[in-house]
Amino acid sequence: MPLYTTQPLKIYNSLSGEKENFKPIHEGNVGMYVCGPTVYSNVHLGNVRTFMSFDVIFRYFLHLDYKVRYVRNITDVGHIVDDVDEGEDKIAKKARLEQLEPMEVVQRYTVDFHDILKAFNFLPPSIEPTATGHIIEQIEIIKKIIDTGIGYVANGSVYFDVVKYNETNNYGVLSGRNIEDMLANTRDLDGQSDKRNPQDFALWKKAEPEHIMRWPSPWSDGFPGWHLECTAMSTKYLGNHFDIHGGGMDLKFPHHECEIAQNEACTGQSPVNYWMHANMLTLNGKKMAKSTGNNILPGEILSGDNTILSKAFSASVTRFFMLQAHYRSILDFSDDAITAAEKGYKRLIEALEALPAITAGSSSSVDFAAWKQACYDAMNDDFNTPILIAQLFEGVRYINLLKEGKETISSEDLKLFSTAINAFVFDVLGLSDEKAADSNNDKLEGVVNMLIGMRNQARADKNFALSDQIRDQLIALGIQLKDGKEGTSFSI
Repeated sequence: MPLYTTQPLKIYNSLSGEKENFKPIHEGNVGMYVCGPTVYSNVHLGNVRTFMSFDVIFRYFLHLDYKVRYVRNITDVGHIVDDVDEGEDKIAKKARLEQLEPMEVVQRYTVDFHDILKAFNFLPPSIEPTATGHIIEQIEIIKKIIDTGIGYVANGSVYFDVVKYNETNNYGVLSGRNIEDMLANTRDLDGQSDKRNPQDFALWKKAEPEHIMRWPSPWSDGFPGWHLECTAMSTKYLGNHFDIHGGGMDLKFPHHECEIAQNEACTGQSPVNYWMHANMLTLNGKKMAKSTGNNILPGEILSGDNTILSKAFSASVTRFFMLQAHYRSILDFSDDAITAAEKGYKRLIEALEALPAITAGSSSSVDFAAWKQACYDAMNDDFNTPILIAQLFEGVRYINLLKEGKETISSEDLKLFSTAINAFVFDVLGLSDEKAADSNNDKLEGVVNMLIGMRNQARADKNFALSDQIRDQLIALGIQLKDGKEGTSFSI
């Protein structure tokens, strides 16, 4: 029997403003779309926090035995600076400043994004589509919206008529805003006069001569509106109606509001059952910003190369720190806070390392099944990781009492307890035992150095066939050898 049948889950739905019982559209299956990064700069810490929240949500669905299709896009058509009608295309601007092709910018920062998420032990999404790979789908959606009379062409650009849409629908259903208070959401200030209403937003923008990223369309050589890409990619891979759409709190308006409008204009139905939004991350009580120097990159936490923290902190410690706050709460990052988190993380891992040495008795003096259910209750209450962590430290207390002989545990409960606490720490929260990882790395280094020694001896004996065989087999395992004046080194 799948675990989800015995563990009912509640999710806070931004659309209703309430926690709701989660019921997937198709039993046993979850379709989840999360807005990914715009790859024009190094991924910042706030992005990591948002994507970490949805990584844990993804992990928990898998833990509950759901089959999950998790789609997280890459925005490689740079939308306008500040996502309003002023400024330049972010990727094109970066390309000009660094004298690169736009796709060189995209490649550089997509690699950085993947490297950082891998370092923080994120599971990859099921599908990671790109905006540039779905231009055709975006053009087809625009055609449909034009056919409904809600989209209109003006001077080679195409706009969404918010006022006309609002006659039969509710533009503002997600953000709770009134249409009179809406801001214009086109991409380019000089296109302002082409719009029927200041609230209208661009579906397609005609490219100016200096605009590098452009595609042919029935209306002009141009580029799609920012909001359109997520509508195209989410519906292509999850259908017109799917379970969960997530992102940062800052995307609720206008981005997600516009997505709802586009979907309803095309299909006549609301696209998503549960809208989820992760809250922001502050630094030392203030908004993070490069301009003020109140900023730190994820890689700078790991290296210690920054002026904010007293030392370097590991990815697992940083992850543990972030998960001590609920995903819908504002989280303040500081040296004191992550130092305290490091102590807590070490206590947790040390207790888990001591667990295999616990000896079972004939009976249990603690209700370990109730403790396990309390862990599930925390996660079933809108993925409440801080409450789960509190329960895990209750488990740490049990381990210490068992070591001291002050509590007893049966062999059946020991198996239950050990399996559950390891699953919640490593599978659900996605933490790593860094001591074990370091030990494995030391062993790997020892084995590779032994093989390098054997290769050097083979070369000295002029047994080049064996020397090449050792090198080629290491390469096949992803281990590169580099011969230099000071000897042979390796990289993974």
